[in-house]
Amino acid sequence: MKPLRTVRSLSPSRRRRLRFSEVLSGAVLAVLLALSLLPFAMMLLLSLKTNADIFTRFWGLPQPARWDFYRDAAIALKGYLLNTLIVTAVVVPGVLLFSSLSGYALARLHFRGRDGVFALILALLVVPGILTLIPTYALVQSMGLLNTRWALILPYLAGGQVLGVVLCRTFFTSLPDELFEAMRLDGAGDVQIYRHLALPLSLPTLATIAIMTTLGIYNDYIWPLVTISDSSLQTFTVGVTRFSGEFNLDYGPTLAGYVIGSLPLIALFAIGMRAFVQGVTSGALKA
Repeated sequence: MKPLRTVRSLSPSRRRRLRFSEVLSGAVLAVLLALSLLPFAMMLLLSLKTNADIFTRFWGLPQPARWDFYRDAAIALKGYLLNTLIVTAVVVPGVLLFSSLSGYALARLHFRGRDGVFALILALLVVPGILTLIPTYALVQSMGLLNTRWALILPYLAGGQVLGVVLCRTFFTSLPDELFEAMRLDGAGDVQIYRHLALPLSLPTLATIAIMTTLGIYNDYIWPLVTISDSSLQTFTVGVTRFSGEFNLDYGPTLAGYVIGSLPLIALFAIGMRAFVQGVTSGALKA
């Protein structure tokens, strides 16, 4: 009621300017939303067309819609999607566990060199990933892990922790000291404090890390390409490229494959968007 009384108390000219500002803001947001969704809408539309239909009626509706392209793409890409999901299912819980433990130790435990260790971890954020490609490849090769799932899991697990540790440490540092002192007075140790206090409070931050780690794994193309030669172990990003080659630039099945590959990420954002936004607004990305 209070905002309504405030608006009514304005002069008529002020209210007209306010309504115009709201309408203009809504129009700008609608245009930005339409521009954001246009590529995905076009991908959906073109995925139901043959090459001849695309070249002759680019903006028109498919006549007829080729739903069998989705069947062909799903059959060809299901193995690559499964491999990506397996790697993600192993890496993400590991990144969350090690990041939260390391972040808690760097934020709440007092030991010599703590700030120096965190500074070194923070410095890793400015190192471009492409610079570590050859050293990481040599390390994985020396361990005899090339062309195995471990060649993907271990580097992703190690590399994903850098940002996770920084975010968790920043979040745990921002929590009031009184919360931790109260549990210590009740006789709780660090493990109990981590499990029953720090971990539940950090769920939005962990959700942010989980989504960012999943996106990093899902969109990575170079590392799976250079370390995995067996197609039965290959991930989706490389697999969908091979799939398009198999169909000799038949755009319909290729775009259908891209749509199928987008579905897990859409489901992830639909489930975790609330926690992701909460994690961002609660300070997860202030580091």
